[in-house]
Amino acid sequence: MNNPLEDLQHLTEAVRMAGADIAPTYIEYVQLAFAIANDCGEAGRNDFLSLCSLSSKYNERNAQTLFSNALRADKEDIHLGSVFHLAEQCGVKISGRSGSRPVKTTGTAGTAPDFPHTYARYNKEDDSLSDETNGEEQLTEGSDPYSPLPTFPQDYVWPELLERIISFGKKPEQRDILLLGALTVLGSSLSHTVRCQYGRKWQAPCMQTFIVAPSASGKGALTWVRLLIEPIHDKIRAEVKEAMKTYRREKASYDSLGKERKNQEAPVLPPNRMFLISGNNTGTGILQNIMDSNGTGLICESEADTVSTAIGTEFGNWSDTLRKAFDHDRLSYNRRTDREYQEVGRSYLSVLLSGTPAQVKPLIPTAENGLFSRQNFYYMPRVTQWADQFDEDEIDVDEEFRLMGKEWKSTLDKLTLQGLFTLKLTHDQKKQFNQQFDQLFHRSGKINSNEMNSSVIRLAVNTCRMMSIVAILRSLEDASLVKPDAHLSPDNLKDHITPRWDMVITDNDFHAVLSLVEPLYLHATHILSFLASSVIKRRGTADREMLFAEMKDEFTRQLLLEKTHERGIPESTALTWLKRLTKQGALVSVDGKGTYRKS
Repeated sequence: MNNPLEDLQHLTEAVRMAGADIAPTYIEYVQLAFAIANDCGEAGRNDFLSLCSLSSKYNERNAQTLFSNALRADKEDIHLGSVFHLAEQCGVKISGRSGSRPVKTTGTAGTAPDFPHTYARYNKEDDSLSDETNGEEQLTEGSDPYSPLPTFPQDYVWPELLERIISFGKKPEQRDILLLGALTVLGSSLSHTVRCQYGRKWQAPCMQTFIVAPSASGKGALTWVRLLIEPIHDKIRAEVKEAMKTYRREKASYDSLGKERKNQEAPVLPPNRMFLISGNNTGTGILQNIMDSNGTGLICESEADTVSTAIGTEFGNWSDTLRKAFDHDRLSYNRRTDREYQEVGRSYLSVLLSGTPAQVKPLIPTAENGLFSRQNFYYMPRVTQWADQFDEDEIDVDEEFRLMGKEWKSTLDKLTLQGLFTLKLTHDQKKQFNQQFDQLFHRSGKINSNEMNSSVIRLAVNTCRMMSIVAILRSLEDASLVKPDAHLSPDNLKDHITPRWDMVITDNDFHAVLSLVEPLYLHATHILSFLASSVIKRRGTADREMLFAEMKDEFTRQLLLEKTHERGIPESTALTWLKRLTKQGALVSVDGKGTYRKS
């Protein structure tokens, strides 16, 4: 006979001795209440309160109410195993638990049914791989992974404009963020000019990119790519300024009419159009800016907390606007004061942010937030060596980017006059695209449960968008990559009227963009480790992904440990990963003697 109450009391004593807060968030707090109420009834109340009291957020009255509600609720799928799991996550374990099934416990909840426990046993004799693990997974201090995250392939020659932009990067990571930043900024200006069809929707090349780096790590290079778009913004603002002058003259003339005004139409205030939209904005303000600009714009902020602070204010809450804009959804709002309703049918908002690791969570609390899966993440490592900042050639980089911005505006004006360009992938390209993402989706699901599934799905969307940007830039160098839309009327072609064009991407450019997928995925998994888990309790990290990605389809435990030592990863951590992946089915033990095969 086992005694779950006795098990709970032993665990409570161990947790209190360790001073561990095993329910730091509301999710764990509720799990704790239902698990203890189900298996121990009223008799477990004191242990529940004792465990909760170790939290700085502890409120006895609230805890008493929650436990009473748990006694009355029907949540029989949560049991003491959840409590032991929460404790183990904080490094608290007890061995030698009694028995394997609960006894009936009577309390205010009545008689508990006789059903098997759902928790796993932590006795060493029940752990098939316990001889391989000497401790728990150890995390690195700070935000850096054990070994550097992968950079993009550095040997590819991108279209000329991209090559000029990334040439100002002094190291691979800086070249990478210049490439990502340029694709985001240039794509924002192409939203009404270029498209591709994916997921039964027309995808404009609008993306949301978040560069994360410790302070003074070189992410400031992103301020250069903003200069690429300023000529477009400046032109729009100049037009608004002239429109406002005309409006004021007409308004003054209208006001001077006196009684005759009833026979005249009042002048209409022109929309306050812009391209660069401030991240320091209210919820209504950001919607108004987007609508005034026909659904198009770019938020470009070098400090991510500018956006997170604005979203967190009383009149903020426009996180949903960012999520909807990614999918080009309709945006609307209603003003109660003057009963004014405004909307825009499709939105094309792009976002380019940079910030420190501490600025990630205030903007994106969890992976379930929805913003996480929509971002292209790139993590820059901290600077570990002094670098000479006195540039001998004394190039004014700001001026170089301003010149490129003016050139890009001129190019964009010509592209806009030509019409709409649609990217068409070949059958083989679609097949290769699907193969790569199918493998990544399968691997992610095995290792990270479903916590990264949405990210992989939306990374595919962003990849199509990047391909359309690269394709249009390459077509500026090779006109044979575009041809009139196959469905155009022959009369249009005869009259040289071509409003729509079909565009292809070269195989080299196609594979170059696909080569960005794996690094971007691994950078996203690293950022995931900064966030609170709302789906699984055990984290998937880029370190783990990279370690097992480097192993052959069949490998030995010894080879894994050798690679582990090269990376500086604690042996106990690697063996914990090995055990976990084997249990999850991502790996299969071939002979039971230390040889494993990827499933």
